[in-house]
Amino acid sequence: MLLNAIFLLSGGAVQAIQLIAALSILILLHEGGHFLFARLFKTRVEKFYLFFDFLFPFSGLLNFSLFKKKVGDTEYGIGWFPLGGYVKISGMVDESMDKEQMALPPQPWEYRSKPAWQRLFIMLGGIIINVLVGMIIYMFMFGIWGEEYLPTANAKYGIMADSVAKSIGLRNGDKIVGIDGRPVDRFNKIVPTMILNEASTINVKRGDATVNINIPAGTVHSIIKGQKNTFILPRSPIVIAQVAKKMEAQRMGLLEGDSIIAINNIPVFFYDEFDSIKRTLVGKPITITAIRNHTQLAQFSGVVPKDKALGFFVKPGEDFFTLARIKYAPIEAVGKGFSHTIVQFQNYWLQFKLIFTSKEIKASESLGGIVSFGKLFSPEFHWYDFLALTAFISIILAFMNLLPIPGLDGGYVIFLIWELVTRRKVSEKIMERATTVGLVILLALMLYANGLDVFRLFKK
Repeated sequence: MLLNAIFLLSGGAVQAIQLIAALSILILLHEGGHFLFARLFKTRVEKFYLFFDFLFPFSGLLNFSLFKKKVGDTEYGIGWFPLGGYVKISGMVDESMDKEQMALPPQPWEYRSKPAWQRLFIMLGGIIINVLVGMIIYMFMFGIWGEEYLPTANAKYGIMADSVAKSIGLRNGDKIVGIDGRPVDRFNKIVPTMILNEASTINVKRGDATVNINIPAGTVHSIIKGQKNTFILPRSPIVIAQVAKKMEAQRMGLLEGDSIIAINNIPVFFYDEFDSIKRTLVGKPITITAIRNHTQLAQFSGVVPKDKALGFFVKPGEDFFTLARIKYAPIEAVGKGFSHTIVQFQNYWLQFKLIFTSKEIKASESLGGIVSFGKLFSPEFHWYDFLALTAFISIILAFMNLLPIPGLDGGYVIFLIWELVTRRKVSEKIMERATTVGLVILLALMLYANGLDVFRLFKK
């Protein structure tokens, strides 16, 4: 019933529901990791909350819950502030900033009374669970669906280049054979490889010649700023997949399955050729020549509207290519899920690093808040897409929580590693001050990222 309801909702609502569902599940599992290790080491957990029951990061403001129930020593609840969640572990300096408890003598069941190695596992618990969740999801996905992708060599018609790609010297029909002299096996990895490796050349086959296209400064910035994923696409013939009602294409008599071969008697074989000619005919007559039922040649006349939209959709390139399909046995799926998780973690680290090291990538254009996360989800619900993105977000949460910022798990981990190495415990006063500074930093980052989303919405 829930999925049926989701299918009836608008695209934006479907994206919002998927975002809330994914984040809620991952937050519960992350906090559950801390809870699990705390209980394993007989440490009392006073609260386990999805979302905050206060105005984060101000633990004393607007304290109320949407739901709460105490079981044993732990109060389980749902807070009103829908960003994140937390577990309150006895005897620990955390976002609750419970200074009264910390002023009392340490108790055996408290976090501060446990050996440093146990406290380290308690702090790493959420990160460990997030990595495992991503890994398990990928294992199931590879086991159930396997893999399907377009090998670069199978893009037999070459590429369709957008304005940015053309500006650096790429042409429609070029066949990409490598990046910086190294082959890229999958077509969808070409652009990420170029960006993450800060490549300097694209190696293409143009006719019988091999040409090296230099990637000038500013190219990556232009690709990211565009945010349309159209730098290069596999080139494909023009076969109509669907004709929209009450638009020019329907009035002209075009039908699903028609294969377009000419405009105004100018031969066109690929969509980029069709589109470039169509754009010169706005408000002017157009005659489309097409093959119907594989044998019948027909012509259809009309006028190109001012918005340039004739009103038909073409078949995706995948329909014309031989895709690679890999099926995994259960044991193989486990291994693939493990290795894929590592690759995704490494790729996210490279993306994160480029924000600080690359002259091409600007934080103001690359960062985003809750709205940007929501837009990552498909407007239509599909289990594969939802699980793939949930697994990736789980890896992002693990990575972000590893950052050495006080208030995040990584900040506590740094102090604990210091303690293990020096055998000197960091004082609670220092921990309190560091946590306060860290929470302020996190609040500033949160406001900045979500502010960018708001700015982009108004900019549109």
